[in-house]
Amino acid sequence: MSALLKVENLSHRYATAWAIRDINIEINQKGVVGLLGSNGAGKSTTMNIICGVLNQTEGEVYVNGIDKRKDPRGAKRELGFLPQTPPLYADFTVNEYLTYAATLRFIERIKIKSAVEEAMEKTGITHFSSRLIKNLSGGYRQRVGIAQAIIHKPGMVILDEPTNGLDPNQVIEARKLIREIANDHLVLLSSHVLSEINLLCREIIMIEGGRIVFADSIDAFNSYAQPQTIFVKMDNLPAASELQRIPGITKVEAVSPNSCHLYFSGSSTITQTIIRTSIENNWGLSEISLEKSLLDDVFKQLSHSQQ
Repeated sequence: MSALLKVENLSHRYATAWAIRDINIEINQKGVVGLLGSNGAGKSTTMNIICGVLNQTEGEVYVNGIDKRKDPRGAKRELGFLPQTPPLYADFTVNEYLTYAATLRFIERIKIKSAVEEAMEKTGITHFSSRLIKNLSGGYRQRVGIAQAIIHKPGMVILDEPTNGLDPNQVIEARKLIREIANDHLVLLSSHVLSEINLLCREIIMIEGGRIVFADSIDAFNSYAQPQTIFVKMDNLPAASELQRIPGITKVEAVSPNSCHLYFSGSSTITQTIIRTSIENNWGLSEISLEKSLLDDVFKQLSHSQQ
């Protein structure tokens, strides 16, 4: 069985500068995969090459087993793409626009009506089929954009910042829709909102300095940096100076009169030490937990490692 997406030794050069070098990706199953990268990291270049907007300098891209360079039209049939700004015609009705999109995708004339109806149903916009796109809210315009990306039932859908500019309620609805689409498609999701990546993605690919610096599960990404803080709650919380006498504790940050964050370094037995010291001093420890590094912190670590 062919990989839904396979990228081999992908490199691209603008003039004399390499934007990306030796990018290798293989994704074999449906679901949401996050594509991360800071500005100028090479993320957009990689997406544009996969989508067929840009021809690579070196390397190969296979979409559902089809070589994009040798059979670009065949590869694009397996792709759906929603750029950051949806490619909508504001003076078209939803039905008119999706009919036009279906025509561009070479869907047989006899099947266009049912394809449009199915895409509208999946994205929850059937009741707006006769409304002008310019009269839709931002959230529903985004749904129309997603509908055009899935109308031809591609194997893979690429979404570039799909919740950008939406209000909180629209973001929740967009996330729900993306999860539903991922049941039938591979969704490659580009986003700078790390909390969104954490909520939606099962895997993360991160590009920095034109190279992949991380490619693994969301859990592995969350666990990349070792926890450096411990949350404690005590009935008789001592002064910060007393807590800092515990070997390995480097800083104390108050949260409430009975709780605080303890920063530590270098000890795998620090929690046992804190528990033992609390018992010895009758501090009344009632809660203790290691705190995972924030996604933003991991992102910074991976980014800085390439600078």
